[in-house]
Formats: sequence, structure tokens, C-alpha cells
Amino acid sequence: MIPGTRPRQYQHQQASFIQVKEAVLVTPSDATPSRVLALSTLDSQLFLRFTIEYLLVYRSRQSLDKTATTTRVKAALGRALVPYYPLAGRVRARCDGSGLEVVCRAQGAVFIEAVSDHTASDFDRAPRFVTQWRKLLSLQVADVLKGCPPLVVQLTWMADGAAALGVGFSHCICDGIGSAEFLNLFAELATGRSKLSDYKPKPVWERHLLNPTSLGSARDNSVAHPEFNRVPDLCGFLSRFSEERLSPTSITFDKKILNELKKHAASTSRPSELLFTSFEVLSAHVWRSWARALNLPGNQILKLLFSINVRDRVKPSLPTGFYGNAFVLGCAQTSVKDLAEKGLGYASGLVRRAKERVGDEYVRQVVELVSGNRASPDSVGVLIVSQWSRLGLERVDFGMGRPVQVGPICSDRYCLMLPVYDQRNAVKVMVAVPTISVDKYEYLLRNPYS
Repeated sequence: MIPGTRPRQYQHQQASFIQVKEAVLVTPSDATPSRVLALSTLDSQLFLRFTIEYLLVYRSRQSLDKTATTTRVKAALGRALVPYYPLAGRVRARCDGSGLEVVCRAQGAVFIEAVSDHTASDFDRAPRFVTQWRKLLSLQVADVLKGCPPLVVQLTWMADGAAALGVGFSHCICDGIGSAEFLNLFAELATGRSKLSDYKPKPVWERHLLNPTSLGSARDNSVAHPEFNRVPDLCGFLSRFSEERLSPTSITFDKKILNELKKHAASTSRPSELLFTSFEVLSAHVWRSWARALNLPGNQILKLLFSINVRDRVKPSLPTGFYGNAFVLGCAQTSVKDLAEKGLGYASGLVRRAKERVGDEYVRQVVELVSGNRASPDSVGVLIVSQWSRLGLERVDFGMGRPVQVGPICSDRYCLMLPVYDQRNAVKVMVAVPTISVDKYEYLLRNPYS
């Protein structure tokens, strides 16, 4: 048991019953370096000091030995922590206040085993309320700088024999791509399909590569960075999302619907625009539906923020296996009036041009701007979209088959694009919106021509 913890039972707000059977610290299975590692300027940003929380759901298998599977998963966690030993460390602020660092002393990650009366079918639809699945990752790390473990894994056995794997990563240690690479190694070791020595990509630390001293100074300071600019709150936007009840939504877009959105966007865009990608049209469609459903004033400025992987956009490219935060925020910005009236092609073009702005020079500017926490993203009028559908989470197989559901522990105001089981080109969109706006939002999302 972890000192100061004990198995607990949870039943609140009509949540299903969940009981923790065991909670232990798992340390690396072999000796690892004892050192202090500096996190990068991008890692140390204030807005990344939270936990990425994944929920993977696996169907029941009659022949599956639960006890043996739990033992295998726990042992594999210890082996995976050998090459990824910073995930067994503890994050703290550097003494000079310039950023964060990881104290690596093999302190360990948390492994929890639990049982629940949930069934796999409970996850076929959106949760009834934002925190319905909260206890599928029972240890919630509110502040990673207070000595909490940066990695928590919970395996929950459900009433129908299915399993849920909840995983929490400190975002300041790894981004989505890095966390997914760890999970796939972890799963491969649990099944015995791969040896640690054979697995690729090998994890690479090298965080100094995304510091101002390594990238060099930005040469052009004229490029705008609207993601960091403050805009007036004309409608009590922040209070709406902090005070009003939010209701989770989940809608799937298959290949046919995505192609229809692309055609619709092309018909309402400038003749010079090339065909839009699925991400461009779907994020634009969600943004427009969300904005229209909220009934905001026409002159309110809105922003769509989304992560852009810069591993191959900086020069030279980052090494394969780099698992730190290697993304910047793309920002599409416009007024509520223009977003609603100018159509899907207009919004898709804004998303495309936000992507096209990001290159080596742009990344240098962002690193300089966020150094010392001088700049952070605005929250007013913002919808954040995160593309989990391209991380490889749908491949994470611990010997129970591929997950039939991939999503967050808690559905929140952040919009997630998720993979869909057995539908390679489909995307599930999950986001929580103010309850008063849910019906209109879902109607608009399902009716792009309205």
C-alpha cells in the first residue's frame, strides 16, 4: 500500500460502485540512473501543469485469467519504467525559478487494482455527468509539484468481465505522442510480444533541444501569436463555463460524413482553396456548432486552439523517440458573427492557415515567449481541440485485445477527437457544453447544412 492510502469505496451522484483492492508503488525493475533532469521551456509552461488522463475499455474474454493478467500488467509497468525512468521520478520547480526538473531516484509510479459494477456497454455513450468515470482513476493528482507521482495506472475489472485501464501522465513530462509511445511499449511488455531491447522507438530525453539556447533567437518578431493575446470578455464567457452545469456529448463521424463535410466546406470556401483535410473540416464544424449553440454576442472574439506536433517542423528535426512536449498551439480566430455567417469553408480555411503558420521560426518565437512563463494561452472565447485519434491509443493491447473505447477519464470543456473501434477513418468527438446549450449543439453538429 502507498503510505497514507487505503482501499476506498465510491458511490456518488448515481455513479457505479467502485472498490480499490490494491494501491502500490511500482519501481523500475532494474537499476536506473539517479540524477536530476531538467525539463524544457515548453515542458515548464504553466498551462501544462495538469494530468493527461486516458481511459481504455477492453471487452470481456472468457479464457482470460484476471489474476494472472493483473500480475503481468504490474510487472510490465516495472519493466517499462526502466527506459522511461523519469516517469518514476518526482517533478519540482528549479531553485532559480526558471522552469521545472525531475528528481530521478526510482521513487515509483502508482498501480491500482479495482473492481466495479460497470459493464463495457456503459461506455458506448457519453457519461451522464462530467465526473461519472472519475474513480476509474482513483488517485487524482491535482498538483504534480507537491511530490505526487507523475504516472498513475489503474486496472478495473468490471461486472461483465470487461476491463478498464485508467492512466494518468503528468503533462509536463510528456505530450500525447510521448505518452502513447510509452503505453504501447508497456502493453507489448505485458503480452511478451516484444523484448525491451527490441522495442522501437527508444525513448529520448534531450529536453534542451526545445530551450531558447539550443533553438537560437527568433529572427522575425513580426509574426502574430493570437493564442497569447487577451480578448475582451463581452458575455461572461469564463463564468458560464465555471458556474453552469456542463453536460458531456459524444458524436461519431464516419468516413462518409467526413467526406460530405469536405464537399460542403469546398462549396463555401474561396476558389483558390485546396481540398481540406478531415481535421480541418471537423474541427471547424465543431467550432461553428459550439459557437452558435452558446448564443454569444456577434462581436465576441473566439479562438480555436489545437496542438501542432513540431518534431519535424523544427530544424534540425527532433530525434525519433523524443517524448517531451513537442507541440505548439495553432490558433484560428474570428468573431462569432463571421464564424456563424461565413460558412464551413471560411472556418476550415482559418484552421488551415493556423496550421500553415507553424514552422521553425514560429516555434523559436513561441519558446522565447513562454520562457520564464512570460506568456500563456488566453481562456476567453476559447475552444481547445485535442486530436487523440492520431496518437496510436487504439493499438494499446495488454493481451485483452484492442480497446473498444478510448477516451478521457472526465469529459470536460476541452474537445477531444477520439479513435473509433474497427473504423479506421471514423472520429468520435467528445466535449462537455453548458447543459442549456446541449440540444442545440447536438442538432447543429448532426445537421451541418442548417
